[in-house]
Amino acid sequence: MKIIIAGAGEVGSHLAKMLSNEANEITVIDSDQDRLEVLRSHTDIITVEGNPSAIHVLHEAEVERADLFIAVSPSESQDVNIVSAMLAKKMGCKKATARINTEEYLSYENRYLFTEMGIDLMFYPEKIAAGEIIELLKRSASADSLDFARGKLQVAVFKLEEESPIIGMNMVEFSNTAAADDLKFRVVAITRGDQTIIPQFDTKFKYNDLVFIASKREGADMLMKYLGKRNIEVDKVMILGGSPIAEIVAKQLSKDVDSIKLIELNKEKCLHLSETLPNNVIVVNGDGRNSDMLLEENIRDYDAFVAVTNNSETNILACVAAKRLGVERTIAEVENIEYIKLAESMGVDAVINKKLITAGRIFKFTLSNKVRFIKYMSGTNAQVLEYIVAPETEVTKRPLKDMGFPANAIIGGIIRGNESFIAVGDTVIQAYDRVAVFALPEAVKEVDKFFR
Repeated sequence: MKIIIAGAGEVGSHLAKMLSNEANEITVIDSDQDRLEVLRSHTDIITVEGNPSAIHVLHEAEVERADLFIAVSPSESQDVNIVSAMLAKKMGCKKATARINTEEYLSYENRYLFTEMGIDLMFYPEKIAAGEIIELLKRSASADSLDFARGKLQVAVFKLEEESPIIGMNMVEFSNTAAADDLKFRVVAITRGDQTIIPQFDTKFKYNDLVFIASKREGADMLMKYLGKRNIEVDKVMILGGSPIAEIVAKQLSKDVDSIKLIELNKEKCLHLSETLPNNVIVVNGDGRNSDMLLEENIRDYDAFVAVTNNSETNILACVAAKRLGVERTIAEVENIEYIKLAESMGVDAVINKKLITAGRIFKFTLSNKVRFIKYMSGTNAQVLEYIVAPETEVTKRPLKDMGFPANAIIGGIIRGNESFIAVGDTVIQAYDRVAVFALPEAVKEVDKFFR
């Protein structure tokens, strides 16, 4: 597949590295030669220097034979993304997608308008990240979670703490213990250190493991008992940083919690936020990196702490400080991917990364049209995919145990009409089922073949 990425900023560079690993032909356009040289030095790509909204630059990148055009310019003005994506589609590219930085474009009427102009998908990473944070506050026992069919089937990530009852058990022992309560679940993966594994019968659970579990809705509460977890009631939230993510979170969350306190160092931002945010959001001008300042703002009275400044290190350290001061739930925005594991090892409960969120939305376009969505779960480079099964596809022709499904992938659960169930060896998938698949990166293309 020929893919053109317009913009070699953080998001564009990450996408170039990820998509080039999938044997795609990648071309990156950017007006900054230094950014292109850095990217070219460690990624097998073609680079074109110039403005991606210039027609002669798009011709040089051979946009007319491209399968996918991704406009992710790091420019503060996102007009260049809209214009370049529209031009790419009109010049012959099969699909075009653009990053935006305003919610206005995402209303139903405006989305339709842009679709008519040729843009297949617009995404606002900050809004998507804010939605993830709100979901993580609702499900405070897990490090990340994903719902299928409005929660009939769930995939959640749990970190095993010292008191977890299943530490030392292997998969068979855990399954036998849980079977006594007719628990409907399946462990689909375990991340241990830097490695994510699809577990076997003799795989044992260890302290600090991140365990990925597919569960039916009615099995979720019982599952938490086995893991030694509990959800906390989040009524008071402290937010560090006045970023767009913080603003969106505060606006949406204000409808569901008693009070929110937002701390921002910049006075002008504070004035803007105090004028635009609801009455139950208190805006404080101060340095939230200072533990004394957090104590002065009564941090111990808060149920959750969300750090979304523009600095990953600040967000991690502030969450660590909040945890030590007694806050039960901490969430950090960490844009440096190398720091994600560090944040988790230091005790941050959940991590948000805009690049990974964006990558999942865009990677969908490189697979078959039967993929409803893709998500990168916290703590792993693996992906959770949801497929709608077409008639006569390979995946419908035999039971799962006889299918020869890739070793680095697993089908966790299936939704059929109004019913959901956990997949086992004897399960036979039917046409129009919605199927949740957990796959390591090297297995994704192979998995996709079963659903084509």
